[in-house]
Amino acid sequence: MKIAVIEDVKPHRDLLVHYLEEWRRGQERAVTVETFGSGESFWFRYEEERDFDVLFLDISMPGMNGMELARKVRERDRHMVIVFATAVSDYLEEGYEVEALHYLIKPLSREKIARCMEKALERRRQERFVTLHAGEEILKVSEECINYVEARGRGCCIGRVRVPGELEVHESLSELESLLNPEEFMKCHRSYLCRIGNIRHIGRENMEFDDGTRIPVSRRLYSQVNQRFIAYFRRN
Repeated sequence: MKIAVIEDVKPHRDLLVHYLEEWRRGQERAVTVETFGSGESFWFRYEEERDFDVLFLDISMPGMNGMELARKVRERDRHMVIVFATAVSDYLEEGYEVEALHYLIKPLSREKIARCMEKALERRRQERFVTLHAGEEILKVSEECINYVEARGRGCCIGRVRVPGELEVHESLSELESLLNPEEFMKCHRSYLCRIGNIRHIGRENMEFDDGTRIPVSRRLYSQVNQRFIAYFRRN
């Protein structure tokens, strides 16, 4: 698990990191914490490599404030856990808009941080995973992190959220269609499966995911994909 702390006031940043490090020592899994003094410095890093799982954000910061940064992140990533740690409660309603896990009011405490991280872990435990063969390795991949699957040769290539490039696997498109959750994935083209929850926009010839990735949509399947997309977000 990788955690980012964005806080412009160093004593507040250091205290939050201290509490996170205390929590980390009681965990069996690998946990790393990276700090940023501004929204701009985090965004520069995030644009290069979108590999964070949990984001702790102050709201009142000079330049890009925490709420602006949260909105930008949500445009690219629907699954990252966002936690606001702030001295003001004025943005509580907007916190719901960006699907924040928690809204922590300062002063922070180790108990508040521990409870928040347990909620973050619980959200991750609810994820579905699929086991895939890539080269000589066997990988466990979160279904939520898959934007699309493309048939290529005897296997497939998988486009994932926040991960540059594609993952080549031995499984065929039909095998992956049977492995992946049918409530979340569907065919949008004879060579592609797409994850409905990651779609931002569907056009007549292609669709765009939250992170800006695009894949084709066949004319034959356009209406069916569009209906599933509308029904999915009405249900969720």
